[in-house]
Amino acid sequence: MYCTRPSQLWQRKADNMQLALRFPLRECNKVQPPPTPCPPSYIQTLGLNQMDSFFIAADTALRTLFAKPRAAKPCPTLPSGATELTDTERRRAAGLMRVNHVGEVCAQALYASQALATPDAELRRQFNQASADELDHLAWTAERLQELGARPSVLNPLWYAGAFGLGLLAGRMGTAASLGFVVETETQVGAHLKSHLDALPAADHASRAIVAQMHDDELRHAREAQAAGAVDLPGPVKLLMRAAAKLMTTVAERI
Repeated sequence: MYCTRPSQLWQRKADNMQLALRFPLRECNKVQPPPTPCPPSYIQTLGLNQMDSFFIAADTALRTLFAKPRAAKPCPTLPSGATELTDTERRRAAGLMRVNHVGEVCAQALYASQALATPDAELRRQFNQASADELDHLAWTAERLQELGARPSVLNPLWYAGAFGLGLLAGRMGTAASLGFVVETETQVGAHLKSHLDALPAADHASRAIVAQMHDDELRHAREAQAAGAVDLPGPVKLLMRAAAKLMTTVAERI
């Protein structure tokens, strides 16, 4: 006769193991709550178009400050003969064209920062188009400085950073205020260029042709911004902008 107790013992152990296995399986089959989503990062909160503007702004800064600008349009017509200037006239023309070059550096910063700040895709397109026009001006003034044997302002990175900050602030104030900032800026630049046409040596036809074209383009930008819905800026803001422009032009003409 054989003993059946060992087999009964093993059967009981097997039953206990099955019970033990079923318990955790039931736990795993419970519906788990969804994981708490991570808060979106700053980059994720930017839309695709704004992300494009972010990278365009960074690229614009690097190209403006460290690369040779290339104009899409030809430089305004120059006289057939070489411009003959005395040393005094050449230094005077170089100082004025250095100021104009700084103005175009600031224009790149202003339009890039405002395009970055605005959520309006159409307004962003307008800013980018104006920036392309200003890039032509930047290339023309850089080329003319080289012809005059002069260098750009050594403070261009500082001018760019300051203008970028102002443009970003204006862009955060809403579409109408941002456009109003463009109108006032371009109006002041137009008056400044008009004064340069009077101050440049009469024999410097090359510089005068460039400045005349820039003057027309800046006033066109002001009209376009006005037509797009710009509001008039408060008087104290205009005065502050004039004071900042006066400081920049006075310093840039020398260094």
